Amino acid sequence: MQYDAIIIGSGFGGAMTARKLVQAGMKVLMLERGDWVQRGPENWGLRGSLDLSVHNDKSTPLSIAAGGNKKVMGLYTAVGGPSAFYGGVSFRFREADFEKNKAIEGNDAAGWPISYHELEPFYTEAEQILQISGEAGIDPTEPHRSGPFPQGPAPLADISKRVKSSAEKLGLHPFQLPLAINYEDKSRKTCISCTTCDTFACAISAKNDLSTLVIPDLISKGMELMPNMVVTRLVEENGQIKSVEAVSKTTGEHHVFKAKYVVLAAGALGSAHLLLASGLEKLNPGGAVIGRYLMRHVNAIIFGIFPGVADKEGRFHKQLAILDYYFGNEKLAPNFGKLGSLQQMPTPPMGLVQNEVPGPFGVLLSQGVRLLTGLLAIVEDQPQFSNSLTINPLVKDAFGLPQPIIFHQYSQRDEAALKILTQAGKKIMYGAGAVAHYIHQIRTFSHAVGTVRMGSDPATSALDENCEFRGVKNLYVTDGSVMPTSAAVNPSLTIAANALRVGERILVG
Repeated sequence: MQYDAIIIGSGFGGAMTARKLVQAGMKVLMLERGDWVQRGPENWGLRGSLDLSVHNDKSTPLSIAAGGNKKVMGLYTAVGGPSAFYGGVSFRFREADFEKNKAIEGNDAAGWPISYHELEPFYTEAEQILQISGEAGIDPTEPHRSGPFPQGPAPLADISKRVKSSAEKLGLHPFQLPLAINYEDKSRKTCISCTTCDTFACAISAKNDLSTLVIPDLISKGMELMPNMVVTRLVEENGQIKSVEAVSKTTGEHHVFKAKYVVLAAGALGSAHLLLASGLEKLNPGGAVIGRYLMRHVNAIIFGIFPGVADKEGRFHKQLAILDYYFGNEKLAPNFGKLGSLQQMPTPPMGLVQNEVPGPFGVLLSQGVRLLTGLLAIVEDQPQFSNSLTINPLVKDAFGLPQPIIFHQYSQRDEAALKILTQAGKKIMYGAGAVAHYIHQIRTFSHAVGTVRMGSDPATSALDENCEFRGVKNLYVTDGSVMPTSAAVNPSLTIAANALRVGERILVG
């Protein structure tokens, strides 16, 4: 069957591009490697967290040469991408994040080929689609917005009030996180403030993730979705993608699909892997950067250890953000430049502790998490050519894909910025009542971006400003891989906004 467009991946990049094309009447096929996430009481269980679920897919194992938290890691795959499991945080990048910054990018800083001003209407549109709740007018780094948040924020938990008070006493400006959670639409289940949200699928579908709010609507309007479909090759002929080859994970059957346009949105790791596996870097004048400049933020959680149960209410409390340090702080770090964001993090799930420390000792140790709550420090990491996804064509997975190899190391600046920001976070947690601290480094690739970046210079970027793949006329990329820099906030809303923008460009032709 001939389609107008094939979209590979159903995360923010794929779903939002699909939305534009489907609304314009195009016949769209969406291929998704993962399956639908089941919703029910099991989502509240000890093994409901993403890393413990079947959606941490290791059928194409990532070989970790450097970085990561294990020598072999999986890909996060599900209908809706990781959105079913994310914490719902939906930040806009700041205006200056789109500008050249030599302190981050080095002397050859190129910045983004688009401006915040160009993306702003699509940020507003994405917030409306995802019904983001938020609080405007407090954050000193808040960018211009052309419309209000669709929902107001939920009331603060008691522990959140203590963290907020501590930050304010230090002269900071805490505000409520922009969240893709349903608080006001009574035609659907609204949030019950449970503690299994971030890294868990919502058991009652009150999180405004893509598999709840966007994809079912697209299917009702005619989009065809094929889950459990592993795309293995993009076949090029005469400067265009002639066909898309795939293998069903459930039946093992091989498929060939054809369309006028192909949109690659398999994530920063999946998209780079497929492009290299298809040999398309040879056609691109900037092909040497494909798989390179892998970024994933410098993340650490500053867990405050409290003398008793930190969250006595036992309720959702990932609620606050503090961005006063985002563009630097002359008292903390003179002449250092950008630092990053602090975001409230809830008490960690007991199941993750029991998974890492099996047996009776793990059960005992997991009880201690009730004493913890914290702040997540997110630092913008420097784009480095050496940080990469490459392939080993001599080792193949069950689908015939070459082995992906990940190499990732942080720069000295990355590590220095994190140290500064975690020290600031400790002061806030002390003021909230913590008596000691535990710093937990995050080494997953949950915020991975940058491996197929867009830019103005064909020699140093694989995509043009409209995210069209150079050297192949009908191929677009719309996930986080397109980002030249990572900023220091969660990338999901920027991926969504850019995908809406690119969807409109595809329709223009």
